[in-house]
Amino acid sequence: MATGTTAATSARRASGWIALLVLFGIASTIEAATVSHVFRFLPLYLGTVNVSPADVPAWTGFLNAAFFLFGLPLVPFWGVWAERYGRIPIIARSAFVEMAVFGLLWLSQNRWEAAFAILLVGFQLGNTGVMLTALRAAAPQGRVGFVISLFGVSPSLGFALGPVAGGWLVDHNVLNLHTLFAADAALSLASGAMLLAFAREGVRPPASPGSATRLALDALRLAFTGRLTRIVFAVFGLAYFAPQIANPFLPLLVVRLHGSTAGVAGQIGIVFGASALVGALLSPLAGAAGDRYGFRQLLGGACVLAAASLGTLALAPDLLWLTVGAVALGAASATAISMVFSLLATAVPEERRATTLNLVLVPIYFASVAGGLAGALLVREGLNTVFWTGAAVALIAALLSTTLPALSKTDS
Repeated sequence: MATGTTAATSARRASGWIALLVLFGIASTIEAATVSHVFRFLPLYLGTVNVSPADVPAWTGFLNAAFFLFGLPLVPFWGVWAERYGRIPIIARSAFVEMAVFGLLWLSQNRWEAAFAILLVGFQLGNTGVMLTALRAAAPQGRVGFVISLFGVSPSLGFALGPVAGGWLVDHNVLNLHTLFAADAALSLASGAMLLAFAREGVRPPASPGSATRLALDALRLAFTGRLTRIVFAVFGLAYFAPQIANPFLPLLVVRLHGSTAGVAGQIGIVFGASALVGALLSPLAGAAGDRYGFRQLLGGACVLAAASLGTLALAPDLLWLTVGAVALGAASATAISMVFSLLATAVPEERRATTLNLVLVPIYFASVAGGLAGALLVREGLNTVFWTGAAVALIAALLSTTLPALSKTDS
């Protein structure tokens, strides 16, 4: 009787899907906006911590790989701990880790201190999958693709707002790159506190018995043994590996066309803010189109568009063409991510769904490490080399997407 009363009370107090979508969306937007300052301004920031201009490209690639390296072994555990101890604390944990990372970047005085701060980023991984699991549990039937796609707007929106706002603040001497990270630390603290204060999850299924290690290994086995998930994860990994080979070096293209690093932060913000904004606007439209025409078809098309946009970036003669290529790449990336999330949320069997969604970003993490390392090696042959290589990988991902099984209307 007491158990039933507790469950009923928890259910009454649980946040509805709209409230969760808003809270998760705010947190995800803040995370993307603040992290975008590292991605987009890292080549400029490295100059402030005594990295020579000749060493900046290689350090940019290696540090982008380091973003995810040390946190990878813990990724399967976050889903297990979320089901055992609560999803909201595990999600909020990411914001508090980000606060620590940005605080250290604010205080760093040399490349090694900055590298140590970036290595800690890996410990904030695993929050997106837990958010998706919570949203999937709360979303109404028949609207899963739409709800997931609405959530998919938030990282794109953050990656749009972050570079534009950060670039303007730096170019107008309101903040420098170090104090920009201090502001990011404060925003991350506010995000984590907001989640703990206002987000309430519903009643979770009873946690599975056994050690966390065994449950994490079981989660990996469940997620990677289904034919659908194996193919989706392979396509997702390649589709993300393609731009990630090139992404760390996109700011250096702006520097190359601009002619110097002076006053270039604002240009970087405009170019890549525009690309992310288009991605944010397209994400819900892509979700609705996927519900109607098929997630598999749109995923393959997004990979082809990514290949074309990477080629455009390699050939861009001026900032206008560079912006066009970046916008196309942003649209392709947002569509691909939305289609993968929707495919897994609708087509994976119920008994595998939660564990699969908790691990949905594992292909991104591996692709980011591999992409950063590959880019750091390829950039020695010139900036264009990384973009042509990325285009070739994106075409391979498009071909692989054709092997995905067709889904019936009832699957979505």
